[in-house]
Amino acid sequence: MYRFLFSRRWMGYFVLAIVFAIACVLLGRWQMDRRAETQANINRIVTNYNSAPVAFAQAEPLFEHMDTAREWSQVKLHGTYLPQDQLIVRNRTLNGQPGYQVLVPFRVDSGDTVIVDRGFLPIGNKENGRPDSIPDAPRGDVTVVVRLRPSEPALDRGAPSGQIASIDLNQFASQVKYPLLTGAYGRMASESPAPAVAPMQLPMPATDEGTHLSYSLQWFAFGVLMILGFGYAARQQAKNDALDAEDAELARAAAAAGETLDDGGQGTGEPGAESAAGAGAVPPSSHTAAKYWRQNRKKAERKTAERRAAGRRSAEDEEDAILDAQGFK
Repeated sequence: MYRFLFSRRWMGYFVLAIVFAIACVLLGRWQMDRRAETQANINRIVTNYNSAPVAFAQAEPLFEHMDTAREWSQVKLHGTYLPQDQLIVRNRTLNGQPGYQVLVPFRVDSGDTVIVDRGFLPIGNKENGRPDSIPDAPRGDVTVVVRLRPSEPALDRGAPSGQIASIDLNQFASQVKYPLLTGAYGRMASESPAPAVAPMQLPMPATDEGTHLSYSLQWFAFGVLMILGFGYAARQQAKNDALDAEDAELARAAAAAGETLDDGGQGTGEPGAESAAGAGAVPPSSHTAAKYWRQNRKKAERKTAERRAAGRRSAEDEEDAILDAQGFK
């Protein structure tokens, strides 16, 4: 019944369905992996974002080699800004608004220097490609609380003087003449004394895991539906083949019945036998003829019987006429 599945066409369909299902499973797993990464980042934010600040002496190794598990942890710094080496980062956004972030080196009391991201500035209206103004960092001794962030990848694009394409600490370090810790930088949470004018503080990152779960479930569903669709199509093909076989059998029976009527009509010399056979005969290979035979065979048989009866009455009348002509009554 299902031998057609071994045909070249159906084997091609099967391979295509399997390949599509495998691709859907891989895409679903990829979305699940992305969801797991997002959940891990959310857990770090929830755990570390509002944690108690630790002294720089304890966090110094993290500024040299960032530990992902400590990302967003708060660190308290005491020292002075070095505003002469300040840079702004291009192509940043805040709530959909384009702008910049302000990076200022900060020399800690221990003599180490780290980068502090003081916040966001909107794009300017006075000069293209620059903010209208950059608020000055506080002078003298300052206490700053920052949140640890890893260095960003380098971008293969240039930037005007006083700007940088990304927060690539190695690139920043190449532009100053003193050692700079390049494992991590600090995003400012607060500074004391607070200046009268300061860049806009960057908000807490979103803790929504997004649509990764729904996308992964959709991909898995597509893979299952492909396999089910192939099975349904195979089942329908099998049903159609069974119906075709039944119609062919009826066609053969109809053809045999028509031949019998033809033989009966020729042997008895009865008129109408040929037309009855024509009404009942159906070519064995014709699906339409088989349906026609099933619908009309009773009507054809009734007409054939009537024609045969009419034929017999005509023959008897001819014999009576001959006998009358010869004088037999």
